[in-house]
Amino acid sequence: MIRGILRRPDDHKGVAAMKKKYLVKLTKEERVRLRGLISAGTAPARMLTRARILLKADTGEHTGGGPALTDGQVAEMLETSSATVGRVRERFFRQGLDAALERSMPDRVYKRTLDGRAEAHLIALACSEAPEGRERWSMRLLAEKAVELGIVESVSHETVRKTLKKTSCVPTSSKGG
Repeated sequence: MIRGILRRPDDHKGVAAMKKKYLVKLTKEERVRLRGLISAGTAPARMLTRARILLKADTGEHTGGGPALTDGQVAEMLETSSATVGRVRERFFRQGLDAALERSMPDRVYKRTLDGRAEAHLIALACSEAPEGRERWSMRLLAEKAVELGIVESVSHETVRKTLKKTSCVPTSSKGG
């Protein structure tokens, strides 16, 4: 089922402003659902904002055939950006109501630098005695030593810090453990 109307930028036929590429046409049931979500007020704030965007951007029959609001007008009314309004319109058109309301998954997937085994070795290293001539481990020293020992190919001091933050071992104290 098509959720909206796809318009090409070149079919505006003399209209000064370019027509929306993704028009939002909500069904009666969808409008009722969005109004109920907003009136309950228990959903996350971003979801409520997206629901308000969809209601303001709706060009369905209930609007009386009047001109649709621009992204800028909707953004100003809801104190958000016009880019956000455009993204919500597009997600509604491409993926439907549920996808338009929910948070999108990140585009990038990060590979973990340290697996469980490497984390355990790093923690054991951090809880051991500091190297000779040093009073305590620094994050950079731990990162260098982990690479030197072959625990990992490469690791940043920030990754070491985040990993050790999850444990009770404090490598920067003068005593091990």
